[in-house]
Amino acid sequence: MSQIPFDPERGKDYSLTGEQARRAEEAGLVSATWYQCPVPRKRMKELMQRSDGRALRDTAIWLGAMVVTGIGGYLFWGGWACVPFFLVYGLLYGTAANSRWHEAGHGTAFKTRWMNDVVYQIACFMVMYEPQVWRWSHARHHTDTIIVGRDPEIVEPRPPRLNMIFLKVFSLPHVYNVFKSLFLHASGQMSEEEKVFVPATEFSKVYRTARIWLALHGLVIASALYFNSWLPLMYVLLPTMYGGWLSYVFGLTQHVGLAEDELDHRKNCRTIYMNPVFRFFYSDMNYHLEHHMFPMVPYHALAKLHEEIKDDCPPPYNSLLDAYREIIPTLLKQRKDPTYYVQRPIRERAPDVTETPERQESAFS
Repeated sequence: MSQIPFDPERGKDYSLTGEQARRAEEAGLVSATWYQCPVPRKRMKELMQRSDGRALRDTAIWLGAMVVTGIGGYLFWGGWACVPFFLVYGLLYGTAANSRWHEAGHGTAFKTRWMNDVVYQIACFMVMYEPQVWRWSHARHHTDTIIVGRDPEIVEPRPPRLNMIFLKVFSLPHVYNVFKSLFLHASGQMSEEEKVFVPATEFSKVYRTARIWLALHGLVIASALYFNSWLPLMYVLLPTMYGGWLSYVFGLTQHVGLAEDELDHRKNCRTIYMNPVFRFFYSDMNYHLEHHMFPMVPYHALAKLHEEIKDDCPPPYNSLLDAYREIIPTLLKQRKDPTYYVQRPIRERAPDVTETPERQESAFS
């Protein structure tokens, strides 16, 4: 495997159909073998055990809290007393749902497959991630994590644009792009980049979902117009924007400012210690290095996995604030020098794969 040199005149092409994709393949970075920390086979099998109990409990709390805050927002609508209810409702809708689609999409949240599928579809609608497209996009993200020209989920290309980062806090670019995509898919077309990672056999499902979603959002908008009230939109569509800010704050910490084009998740992922409330909203994805290295370990076992491999990994960040003390200066430096990135301290050693039950090459079950 060889690094791809940075061309200061041309920069990097982050699209999936450009020159950088070809160069990544030539450099041996496509569908490559990634480093995995050694974990005893028996212990790894224990950590990979799935169960319905924990996910059912967390899902019940999540949806139950949405019902309670949603009712509170309705009862106090028209006065300032509704604000705290909708603030919490928005976080449950626009942030907690983001981690739920992710875990259910991996098929590890529940042991029962249909439960994963139901939560996946509901959560995808809430955060406006088209389910078929994002299932394959995320599989590519795990296969070629932060490989430029291959990974469709690189959050902030270099050099970063601060104005776009500000707009993304409110999910404005995301919602705009999703509606463009929905209209394109509803007309029976796929973008050229989507054709790179979405199998042609899935296209018809993408088209059908887009038509259903447009109809549902159309009904919500029509009801708001009919009743001459913002209230229907406060429950659907708007919470994706007013409640997604915490999800974006979490998401920036995953990979931003770290190494690109590396085959070692210790160099391009962060693990951050978080409080129980944040961990609930984030579904323990603060253990992001562990998740990428062993994507088939359920979210509720990631803290235990962390204890198994932490001595072979860079030191975790002590808090979200601790991570941002690194991320913000890095983003500012990358505006002037796109080649700059944070080099995480790791112990170089030869991979030992004999102790793990499988290489976990597939990110999804």
